[in-house]
Amino acid sequence: MDKKDLKQEVTDKYSLRGRVFHRIRDDILNGKYADHEELKEVAIGEELGVSRTPVREALRQLELEGLVQIIPNKGAYVVGISASDVRDIYMIRSRLEGLCARWACENITSEQLEELEEIVYLADFHENKGHHDQLAELDNRFHTTLYESCNSKMLEHLLKDYHQYVWLIRQKTLSGNRGKDSNNEHRAIMEAIRDRDPDRAEEIANRHMYSAYDNMVKNGLLDMFN
Repeated sequence: MDKKDLKQEVTDKYSLRGRVFHRIRDDILNGKYADHEELKEVAIGEELGVSRTPVREALRQLELEGLVQIIPNKGAYVVGISASDVRDIYMIRSRLEGLCARWACENITSEQLEELEEIVYLADFHENKGHHDQLAELDNRFHTTLYESCNSKMLEHLLKDYHQYVWLIRQKTLSGNRGKDSNNEHRAIMEAIRDRDPDRAEEIANRHMYSAYDNMVKNGLLDMFN
Protein backbone atom coordinates (compact mmCIF):
# COMPACT_ATOMS: atom_id res chain seq x y z
CA MET A 1 0.00 0.00 0.00
CA ASP A 2 1.47 3.36 -1.01
CA LYS A 3 1.34 6.52 1.11
CA LYS A 4 -1.65 7.91 -0.79
CA ASP A 5 -3.74 4.78 -0.20
CA LEU A 6 -2.68 4.64 3.46
CA LYS A 7 -3.64 8.29 3.96
CA GLN A 8 -7.06 7.67 2.37
CA GLU A 9 -7.63 4.61 4.56
CA VAL A 10 -6.82 6.61 7.71
CA THR A 11 -9.07 9.47 6.58
CA ASP A 12 -11.98 7.09 5.90
CA LYS A 13 -11.50 5.37 9.23
CA TYR A 14 -11.59 8.57 11.23
CA SER A 15 -14.42 9.95 9.13
CA LEU A 16 -16.49 6.84 9.87
CA ARG A 17 -15.68 6.99 13.57
CA GLY A 18 -16.60 10.67 13.57
CA ARG A 19 -19.97 10.00 11.98
CA VAL A 20 -20.73 7.20 14.43
CA PHE A 21 -19.61 9.33 17.38
CA HIS A 22 -21.81 12.28 16.42
CA ARG A 23 -24.81 10.04 15.75
CA ILE A 24 -24.61 8.33 19.14
CA ARG A 25 -23.97 11.63 20.94
CA ASP A 26 -26.93 13.26 19.20
CA ASP A 27 -29.14 10.30 20.16
CA ILE A 28 -28.07 10.64 23.80
CA LEU A 29 -28.61 14.40 23.90
CA ASN A 30 -31.94 14.19 22.05
CA GLY A 31 -33.30 11.77 24.64
CA LYS A 32 -33.34 8.57 22.57
CA TYR A 33 -31.57 6.75 25.38
CA ALA A 34 -32.51 7.02 29.04
CA ASP A 35 -29.97 7.67 31.78
CA HIS A 36 -28.17 4.47 32.81
CA GLU A 37 -29.43 2.65 29.70
CA GLU A 38 -26.92 0.21 28.24
CA LEU A 39 -25.51 1.07 24.82
CA LYS A 40 -25.06 -2.26 23.06
CA GLU A 41 -22.31 -2.25 20.45
CA VAL A 42 -23.88 -4.92 18.25
CA ALA A 43 -27.33 -3.31 18.18
CA ILE A 44 -25.95 0.16 17.46
CA GLY A 45 -23.64 -1.23 14.78
CA GLU A 46 -26.54 -2.99 13.07
CA GLU A 47 -28.66 0.17 13.24
CA LEU A 48 -25.92 2.31 11.72
CA GLY A 49 -24.70 -0.32 9.27
CA VAL A 50 -21.17 -0.47 10.67
CA SER A 51 -19.00 -2.98 12.51
CA ARG A 52 -18.51 -2.96 16.27
CA THR A 53 -15.07 -1.32 16.00
CA PRO A 54 -16.17 2.28 15.18
CA VAL A 55 -18.99 1.95 17.72
CA ARG A 56 -16.53 0.87 20.42
CA GLU A 57 -14.18 3.76 19.53
CA ALA A 58 -17.08 6.24 19.62
CA LEU A 59 -18.19 4.99 23.03
CA ARG A 60 -14.68 5.47 24.40
CA GLN A 61 -14.65 9.02 23.09
CA LEU A 62 -18.08 9.66 24.62
CA GLU A 63 -16.74 8.40 27.94
CA LEU A 64 -14.07 11.12 27.77
CA GLU A 65 -16.88 13.68 27.28
CA GLY A 66 -18.69 12.35 30.33
CA LEU A 67 -21.78 11.16 28.48
CA VAL A 68 -21.02 7.44 28.77
CA GLN A 69 -19.59 5.22 31.50
CA ILE A 70 -17.82 2.04 30.43
CA ILE A 71 -17.81 -0.65 33.11
CA PRO A 72 -15.26 -3.42 32.45
CA ASN A 73 -16.81 -6.80 31.68
CA LYS A 74 -20.30 -5.28 31.77
CA GLY A 75 -20.79 -2.67 29.07
CA ALA A 76 -21.30 0.99 28.26
CA TYR A 77 -24.04 2.99 29.96
CA VAL A 78 -25.53 6.43 29.39
CA VAL A 79 -24.55 9.03 31.96
CA GLY A 80 -26.31 11.97 30.36
CA ILE A 81 -26.31 15.54 31.67
CA SER A 82 -27.18 16.65 35.21
CA ALA A 83 -28.81 19.88 36.36
CA SER A 84 -25.38 20.96 37.59
CA ASP A 85 -23.96 20.30 34.12
CA VAL A 86 -26.67 22.46 32.56
CA ARG A 87 -25.83 25.30 34.93
CA ASP A 88 -22.14 25.01 34.12
CA ILE A 89 -22.85 24.91 30.37
CA TYR A 90 -24.88 28.12 30.49
CA MET A 91 -22.37 29.95 32.65
CA ILE A 92 -19.56 28.96 30.28
CA ARG A 93 -21.70 29.75 27.24
CA SER A 94 -22.47 33.20 28.60
CA ARG A 95 -18.79 34.09 28.44
CA LEU A 96 -18.15 32.43 25.10
CA GLU A 97 -21.28 33.82 23.44
CA GLY A 98 -20.25 37.30 24.54
CA LEU A 99 -16.80 36.83 23.04
CA CYS A 100 -18.36 35.46 19.87
CA ALA A 101 -20.65 38.49 19.51
CA ARG A 102 -17.69 40.82 20.10
CA TRP A 103 -15.62 39.14 17.39
CA ALA A 104 -18.61 39.07 15.06
CA CYS A 105 -18.63 42.87 15.10
CA GLU A 106 -15.25 42.74 13.40
CA ASN A 107 -15.67 39.73 11.15
CA ILE A 108 -19.31 39.27 10.13
CA THR A 109 -20.01 39.34 6.40
CA SER A 110 -22.90 41.22 4.83
CA GLU A 111 -24.49 37.88 3.91
CA GLN A 112 -24.27 36.62 7.50
CA LEU A 113 -25.75 39.85 8.83
CA GLU A 114 -28.63 39.58 6.38
CA GLU A 115 -29.15 35.99 7.55
CA LEU A 116 -29.40 37.11 11.19
CA GLU A 117 -31.90 39.84 10.26
CA GLU A 118 -34.03 37.38 8.29
CA ILE A 119 -34.00 34.85 11.15
CA VAL A 120 -35.18 37.47 13.65
CA TYR A 121 -37.96 38.55 11.27
CA LEU A 122 -39.11 34.96 10.67
CA ALA A 123 -38.97 34.12 14.38
CA ASP A 124 -41.30 37.04 15.11
CA PHE A 125 -43.75 35.72 12.56
CA HIS A 126 -43.71 32.13 13.83
CA GLU A 127 -43.85 33.20 17.49
CA ASN A 128 -47.04 35.16 16.77
CA LYS A 129 -48.47 32.08 15.04
CA GLY A 130 -47.44 29.74 17.86
CA HIS A 131 -45.24 27.64 15.58
CA HIS A 132 -42.92 26.27 18.24
CA ASP A 133 -41.07 23.77 16.05
CA GLN A 134 -40.09 26.54 13.66
CA LEU A 135 -38.92 28.69 16.59
CA ALA A 136 -36.55 25.95 17.75
CA GLU A 137 -35.18 25.59 14.22
CA LEU A 138 -34.71 29.36 13.86
CA ASP A 139 -33.01 29.54 17.24
CA ASN A 140 -30.51 26.97 15.98
CA ARG A 141 -29.99 28.93 12.76
CA PHE A 142 -29.42 32.19 14.63
CA HIS A 143 -26.76 30.76 16.90
CA THR A 144 -25.10 28.74 14.14
CA THR A 145 -24.83 31.86 11.96
CA LEU A 146 -23.55 33.90 14.90
CA TYR A 147 -20.90 31.29 15.70
CA GLU A 148 -19.73 31.18 12.09
CA SER A 149 -19.57 34.97 11.90
CA CYS A 150 -16.92 35.25 14.64
CA ASN A 151 -14.37 33.77 12.19
CA SER A 152 -12.78 31.49 14.77
CA LYS A 153 -12.88 27.74 14.16
CA MET A 154 -12.00 26.98 17.77
CA LEU A 155 -14.68 29.17 19.30
CA GLU A 156 -17.26 28.05 16.75
CA HIS A 157 -16.59 24.39 17.55
CA LEU A 158 -16.89 24.91 21.31
CA LEU A 159 -20.12 26.86 21.07
CA LYS A 160 -21.78 24.41 18.68
CA ASP A 161 -21.01 21.57 21.08
CA TYR A 162 -22.42 23.41 24.09
CA HIS A 163 -25.46 24.47 22.07
CA GLN A 164 -26.16 20.84 21.19
CA TYR A 165 -25.74 19.59 24.76
CA VAL A 166 -28.91 21.33 25.95
CA TRP A 167 -31.06 20.72 22.86
CA LEU A 168 -33.96 19.12 24.74
CA ILE A 169 -34.31 21.86 27.32
CA ARG A 170 -34.06 24.59 24.69
CA GLN A 171 -36.95 23.04 22.79
CA LYS A 172 -39.08 23.17 25.92
CA THR A 173 -38.22 26.76 26.79
CA LEU A 174 -39.00 28.00 23.29
CA SER A 175 -42.37 26.23 23.33
CA GLY A 176 -43.31 28.06 26.53
CA ASN A 177 -43.11 31.73 27.42
CA ARG A 178 -39.46 32.15 26.45
CA GLY A 179 -39.79 32.35 22.66
CA LYS A 180 -40.67 36.05 22.38
CA ASP A 181 -38.11 37.21 24.94
CA SER A 182 -35.42 35.08 23.35
CA ASN A 183 -36.02 36.53 19.90
CA ASN A 184 -36.06 40.09 21.28
CA GLU A 185 -32.63 39.36 22.74
CA HIS A 186 -31.50 37.94 19.41
CA ARG A 187 -32.64 41.16 17.75
CA ALA A 188 -30.66 43.25 20.24
CA ILE A 189 -27.53 41.16 19.60
CA MET A 190 -27.99 41.48 15.84
CA GLU A 191 -28.48 45.26 16.06
CA ALA A 192 -25.37 45.70 18.19
CA ILE A 193 -23.34 43.69 15.70
CA ARG A 194 -24.85 45.67 12.81
CA ASP A 195 -23.84 48.88 14.59
CA ARG A 196 -20.31 47.49 15.09
CA ASP A 197 -20.60 48.01 18.85
CA PRO A 198 -18.55 45.17 20.40
CA ASP A 199 -19.08 46.19 24.03
CA ARG A 200 -22.87 46.26 23.66
CA ALA A 201 -22.92 43.06 21.59
CA GLU A 202 -20.84 41.20 24.18
CA GLU A 203 -22.94 42.43 27.10
CA ILE A 204 -26.27 41.51 25.48
CA ALA A 205 -25.05 38.09 24.33
CA ASN A 206 -23.70 37.39 27.80
CA ARG A 207 -26.98 38.44 29.42
CA HIS A 208 -28.95 36.36 26.88
CA MET A 209 -27.51 33.16 28.35
CA TYR A 210 -28.21 34.22 31.92
CA SER A 211 -31.81 35.04 31.00
CA ALA A 212 -32.26 31.66 29.35
CA TYR A 213 -30.89 29.85 32.41
CA ASP A 214 -32.96 31.93 34.86
CA ASN A 215 -36.07 31.04 32.86
CA MET A 216 -35.27 27.34 33.19
CA VAL A 217 -34.87 27.62 36.94
CA LYS A 218 -38.05 29.68 37.32
CA ASN A 219 -40.13 27.13 35.38
CA GLY A 220 -38.64 24.03 36.99
CA LEU A 221 -37.24 22.74 33.71
CA LEU A 222 -34.00 21.55 35.29
CA ASP A 223 -35.96 18.84 37.11
CA MET A 224 -35.74 16.65 34.00
CA PHE A 225 -31.99 16.40 34.55
CA ASN A 226 -32.16 15.18 38.15
